[in-house]
Amino acid sequence: MSECTHDCSTCGSDCSSRKEPQSLIEKPNQMSNIGKVIGVVSGKGGVGKTMVSSLLAVSMQRLGKNVGILDADITGPSVPKAFGIHEKADACEFGIIPQKSKMGIDVMSINLLLENESDPVVWRGPVIAGVVKQFWTDVIWKDIDYLFVDMPPGTGDVPLTVFQSIPVDGIVIVTSPQELVSMIVEKAVKMAKLMNIPILGIIENMSYFECPDCGKRHKIYGDSHIEEIAKEHDIPVLAQLPICTDLAKHCDNGTIELFEGNWLDEAVEKIAAEK
Repeated sequence: MSECTHDCSTCGSDCSSRKEPQSLIEKPNQMSNIGKVIGVVSGKGGVGKTMVSSLLAVSMQRLGKNVGILDADITGPSVPKAFGIHEKADACEFGIIPQKSKMGIDVMSINLLLENESDPVVWRGPVIAGVVKQFWTDVIWKDIDYLFVDMPPGTGDVPLTVFQSIPVDGIVIVTSPQELVSMIVEKAVKMAKLMNIPILGIIENMSYFECPDCGKRHKIYGDSHIEEIAKEHDIPVLAQLPICTDLAKHCDNGTIELFEGNWLDEAVEKIAAEK
C-alpha cells in the first residue's frame, strides 16, 4: 500500500482518514444582500468584455433591477472610467462601501482604492486573487438583484478564484467575429463546464458596422462564426453588438449609462428569466 498523501481526490482507497471535498465558497459580507451573480468572461483580451459588462449592467438596471459590478480585472480595471467614477471607495466598521454611478449602479474596482487611478498594479497572482476575494467578502453589496463580475481574459488565477470562491449563478461569454476566436471560446466553455458553472449564452461584440447614411452592414472583421460556435457547444446566442462610435465615446467620456440601443434587451430579459 502506497504512503498516504492526504489528497483524497486522487486516491481510490476507503480508509478512516478519507474526507469529503471541502467547499471553497466564501461568505459575502454580513451586510450584503445579493441575488444573482453573473460572470462576464472572455477567452482572450481585446473583445470589449468590459464594455459588454457595463452595457449588461445598464440594460438590467433599465428593467428596474438593482445592479452592481465587481471589477475583477485587477491589473486592467476600466469599469470606473466607463461610468465616470473617479471618487475613492469609502469604508465603515462593517466593510468597504462601493461607489455609486450617476444612475445608481454600485461599482467596486481596484481603481477606487489606488491613490492615483493611473498607478499600475504590479502584483503577483495570489495577491491579485486575494483582492478579488475581498471584493466579495469585505465589500457591502446592499440589496443587489444582479451582481455582474467583469473578469480578466483567459483562464488563469482570477477566473479560477471567482469560480471557486464566489457562488456564480452563470456566465456570459464575450467573443468577436474572427475565426481564431472559436478555439478561445472553447477554452472558456471547457473551463466553465470543468467548474460546473452554467453558461447562460454568448455575446458577439464588433459583429458588424452599420453605415449611418445607407444602413448597409459591413463585416469589418469578416464573417461571423457565432452561430456555428454556439451550436457546437449547445449554448444560446444572446446578442450581436455592432461597432458603434457612440458607444466608444460614451466609454471614453464616462457616460455609458446614456447609451441608446436595444441590442442587449433580449439578453438581459433571458438572464432575468433564469431560475
